[in-house]
Amino acid sequence: MKALQIIKYGEIKDSLAFNKIEKPVVQAQDVLIEVKAAAINPIDNMVILGKLQGMLPIPFPSTSAYDVSGIVVAIGEEVSDFKIGDLVYSRVPQEQMGTVAEFVSVNNAAVSLKPINITFEEAASIPLAGLTALQSLENAGIKENDRVLIHAGSGGVGSFAIQYAKAKGAYVYTTTSTHNVSWVQALGADRVIDYKKEDYKHIVKDVDIVFDTLGQNYTAEAFQVIKKGGVVVSIVGPLDEASAKMFGMADYKLPEAFTTLLHEKEATYKYIFMHPNGAQLGLIKTMIEADKIKPIIDSVYPFSKAIDAYTHLATGRAKGKIVIKIE
Repeated sequence: MKALQIIKYGEIKDSLAFNKIEKPVVQAQDVLIEVKAAAINPIDNMVILGKLQGMLPIPFPSTSAYDVSGIVVAIGEEVSDFKIGDLVYSRVPQEQMGTVAEFVSVNNAAVSLKPINITFEEAASIPLAGLTALQSLENAGIKENDRVLIHAGSGGVGSFAIQYAKAKGAYVYTTTSTHNVSWVQALGADRVIDYKKEDYKHIVKDVDIVFDTLGQNYTAEAFQVIKKGGVVVSIVGPLDEASAKMFGMADYKLPEAFTTLLHEKEATYKYIFMHPNGAQLGLIKTMIEADKIKPIIDSVYPFSKAIDAYTHLATGRAKGKIVIKIE
């Protein structure tokens, strides 16, 4: 079969190549998916650039990407929840990375039937961003009438998080650039802050939850706008101590300045490392079918132009998700 593979760490165009490889072997708990569409995410480019090799080392060559939608064409002997012909979507586990290919084998626990009211391309755009937003906001304990700040509302995770928070009954602040203000308002955000014209710290006060998707200074600044006893969840800030232990960093401690901020606001800080979850994709499926959440796609590339999709992703200017159609 044909696959887009990472052949070395380095610049995107130099590190990706189309190769002919063997079709994946279906293990007892796997389903083999004929890929109809795959979506790419910032983590995919970080893997290629070698920025995650300490945490997520890969052999060369390795097929790229994690998001997929397609048709089940074979099942393992222990699989009972899916049958051949099912239309499905998934964020595949790390050890099964490789969705920009004609077929991918996936542990069935990471798979869900795809929403019936959207296309394969739209379905592929959902899993990683959707699970990241859901797991982050649920870990923060989001509930009706919470006031939530979501940074980068026009991004893949941010655009989903806005819709998910609104579906939970929250009041949502978000940040974006001038060009995207109207577009992000249409997603349902209650107060869209144009970061080129406004300082969000002068507008957002005493929120229940800050969802940090940007890191750097934004993580520490979250404690300026969180209420006492609030929750900061981050997908890019420093590890919390529980997450560090999960990665084998038993002696890790949060920076002292960060700990001081936490104590001053009596706040909770959580680092979220998204994990595949087919049951949660099933919940997202229900919300999409009820029109509570809509997929947001920036662009769709044909398989033959997949490397161009990665270079587009690297610009950081995508509104929503970048999808590759496997033809």
